[in-house]
Order: sequence, then C-alpha cells, then structure tokens
Amino acid sequence: MRPVLENPLYYLDNFHRVLAWIGERYSDLLDDEEQGFLARFPTLPQNARALFVRMVMRKGRLFRASKLAYDEIGCPRAAAAPLAELGWLEADPAVTPDELFDLLLKAELAQVLARLCPDAAPARAARKGELLDALRAARAQAQQVSQWWPDGEDAVWHIAAQPLCDRLRLIFFGNYHQDWTEFVLSDLGVFRFEKVDFADSARAFRTRRDIDEYLALHACRERFGAGEDPLAVLADVPPASSDNEWLCGRRHKLLFQMGQQMEKLRDWPGALAVYGDCGWPGARARIIRVLEKDEQHGPAWELLQRAQAAPESEAERQQLLRIAPRLARRLGHPVGATRRAAVDRLDLCLPLPGPDWWVEGVVRDHLASAEAPVFYVENTLINSLFGLLCWDAIFAAVPGAFFHPFHHGPADLHSADFGRRRADRFAACFARLGDGSYRDAIRANRRAKEGISSPFVHWGALDDDLLELALDCIPAPHLLAAFQRILADIKENRTGFPDLIRFWPAERRYQMIEVKGPGDRLQDNQLRWIDYCARHRMPVSVCYLQWQESVQA
Repeated sequence: MRPVLENPLYYLDNFHRVLAWIGERYSDLLDDEEQGFLARFPTLPQNARALFVRMVMRKGRLFRASKLAYDEIGCPRAAAAPLAELGWLEADPAVTPDELFDLLLKAELAQVLARLCPDAAPARAARKGELLDALRAARAQAQQVSQWWPDGEDAVWHIAAQPLCDRLRLIFFGNYHQDWTEFVLSDLGVFRFEKVDFADSARAFRTRRDIDEYLALHACRERFGAGEDPLAVLADVPPASSDNEWLCGRRHKLLFQMGQQMEKLRDWPGALAVYGDCGWPGARARIIRVLEKDEQHGPAWELLQRAQAAPESEAERQQLLRIAPRLARRLGHPVGATRRAAVDRLDLCLPLPGPDWWVEGVVRDHLASAEAPVFYVENTLINSLFGLLCWDAIFAAVPGAFFHPFHHGPADLHSADFGRRRADRFAACFARLGDGSYRDAIRANRRAKEGISSPFVHWGALDDDLLELALDCIPAPHLLAAFQRILADIKENRTGFPDLIRFWPAERRYQMIEVKGPGDRLQDNQLRWIDYCARHRMPVSVCYLQWQESVQA
C-alpha cells in the first residue's frame, strides 16, 4: 500500500478491499440489498464512488455540497448524481430543527428565522444556542431543507445507505467499535498488525442469524446506554445462541450491566431475574449480594457456600470472603478469620516536592541508586515479557480468533477457554522457561515483532536496559508463576501489578513495589496480585508515603 499522500484515493482502495473480503468470505450470508451493493458499487464512476466513501467515513448522515470539496473528486454535485439515482443519497431531505441547526451557519440560521418570524427581533445578535430554541418554537416538525431555507444555494444530501454500510463494516470487523480509521492508521504506519493465516472458516459470523442477533443486541445496548428503562430493553434482548460463544458473551455482558442498573434502582426481583440468566463473570456474586440486600439471608448463605466450594475466579473468591462474615453474623454462624500472606511494608516520609511530580515518580527517584536502579513499570513489564515469549501462541490462527487483517489481538482473548484452546502452544512456550531458552526467544520476538500491535506488549515502555535487567534478575520460576496467572484469567489479571520494580544486577535479584500516597488504598486487583506474589515467594512490598509537612503539622 502506497503512503496516503501519494495516493489521494487511498480510502476508495481500502473500501474496495473490504467489499472484496466480504464477497469472498460472506457471500452466503448476505441479503439481497447487500449482494446488490457489492455488485453495483464497482460499476459506478470513480468520482461517485470516491464521494460516497468520503461521506461514509465521516460522522453524521447529512452533508452539504460546499463541505465536500476534494481535488480527486471534483464537482460534488456531478459525483452525487449516480448515487442519488440509486437511492443511496437523498437530495433535499426532510430535517428537524435540531438537524438544520447543525447544518447551517449562524448567519444562515438568522435568515431562516427572519423568514419564519418576520415580526421577531433580529436574530443576528442572538447566540447560536438561542437560535435553536427559536427554531424549535417557530416550527417543531421536520421539513425539507429547501422549505426551511428557500434562498439557500447549497445542495444538501442524506446518505440513505449508511445503515447498509454500517452492516458491511460490522460483517468485516465483527464489531462496531472498529471503523475505517483502522485502514488509514495502518497506511500511515501508526498501527501495524500481525499477519495471520486466515482459514476459509475464519469468519466473525457463521449464519445470517448471527448478524441479526448482533444487530439486535447492539440496538438494545444503545437503548440501555441512552437511559431507557432496563425492563423495556430487557424484553427485546434476543435469547442466547447456543452455538456462538462470543455472541453469548456480548449478551451476558449486557445483562450484567442491566442487572447493575436494577440494583441502583433497588429493584431486587428484577436484578435477581437478570443475573439469574447471566453467565458474565461476577454474576453469581452479585446474586448473593442482591439476596443480602433484599434480606434473604438464608438463600444468600446457601449460594455463598456453593460458590466458596468452587469459586469461578480469584476475583469472585475475594468478593465472597468479604460477604461471608456479614452473612455469618446475620445468621448467627461463627465468623472465621481471613488470612493473607505476609507482605513487606516500606514506610517513607519525604519532603513535598515542587511542581510536576507524581507519587510513584517521587518514590522511584528516592529509592534508585547506581547499584539498584528502579523503574516505573506497573502493568507493562510482566505483560510484555509474557506477550513476547508467547507471541506465537497468542496469535495462533485458531477458529474464531481472527476475522480480518486489523486485529489488535485475538477476538476470543477474554473467553474462558482462551488458554485451553491453545494449551499445547502455551505449554511449549512455558517449557522454554524450564530449559533456559526463554531469554533468546523473548529477544528474538522483540526484534522481529517490534511495533506490531499486541494486547500484551507495551513497546514504548520496554527499552533495552529494562529488558536485559528483567531477564537477568527475575528468576524463570517467578516468570512462570506470573505468566500462568495472567493466562488463567486474562481480563482480570492483566492489571493490578505493582508500580515499581527495583533490580540489584550484581546480585541478580529484584523487588516489586506498590506505591500508595497519603489517603490512597490498595485496590482489589492489586491485593490479589500482592497476595499471589507473596504466596509464590516473589519479592513484593507496599510502600506507604507520607509528606514531612503533613506529619510535622
């Protein structure tokens, strides 16, 4: 692909790539409208195709000809004519006062109001926001732009084919959060993506029902996000598809969010009903909590006992340990003591620094020395080492992992069986920690893959000095323990790492340090990592910082 500046029609070329990809892989799933678009679009004049893609890539569905000036397209009115004939563009559309307000300049709005309300005070002196109120008061209903603004000389179009293009974008990416900018950023070299061998079966959607279900879930999510009554939205949430795990995951996540909203509304029966149909991580703990809030302590205790016997994750186990003492006291049961592994504590009392400081940086600079350098790494270092060692396993082209060339990571990254589906590959990577070849593997992947998007590797945070110190000073068994925990629950365990790491190169040892400033406390994911490190004898401490000025006062 040539650089963008050398190819003014780069966006049109990219759009054709999408259509070709969809035609090759999804033709059996497309409806008549989508099939017709794929067949008709390449036959249009180049300027018409370019204008259409320019409009599709921009925000909104209403466009003025004067705002569509592109050298490679020429006259936008001439380019728009074939599109209007096909019905993909609608000329002179009906618009609401709010849409007209977004289309016109302040002076143009004043002209419209002067015609609608000739006896009113001149609108030119009004603020633009006041003009919108005046438009709404003058005429609330939608009408054509030419009726609002008969003296206007600009052409206005509504891109009627936008929903169709949104569906095609969804089919290509398998989601709605990625858009056409992925191509542009790739062309510019801002993002680079791992090249994966796509099997014919590597499709985001396997049936038309999958597409329709995704669209239905997306519509429900949009309504819920806009503040609509959760119960009204819930009635339209499609039933779970037993044969499409990632669609089930999207459904469960939406239900979990709706259950949380019902909790806020103190609708305990509604929350219980939603959580009961929800397989999202944490739903079972929320059921126990709702039963507790609804004073159904007996059922809450029974479910808690079953959950404690087989917790779904460390996060759930942590939540259950918090709930258990309260419920035990309510029911008159003995309250057991909660034990945590002992963690080293470091207390510092330092002078308040000048401007442009941050707590972790202050502690880092205070502790660092030539013999023991200290780095701020937080969630970057261990994740990066894991991502480099296990690169081939992470980017293995297993079914359902990659659908297009612009994946930042596998689509099933957060699924419960991510590691199981690649168990042999991860075992081979972890075996390198046992035979000592992991250092060369990590260095080789860093050289070969540098700059390629990864869900684990933070390229900007991993310089040569930090990498070599980490490989020299962190024992392989400690890396293995950390990597196994990441893989066990990627969504939860990619975060919560201690802020700093200190190395003693001469002694080939290290220490992780979590920093807490005045009034700050450890978060749940931090507590879980600290407890895990302590139990696996990985050196970790918590540094509590106070300012001398506060202590003296």
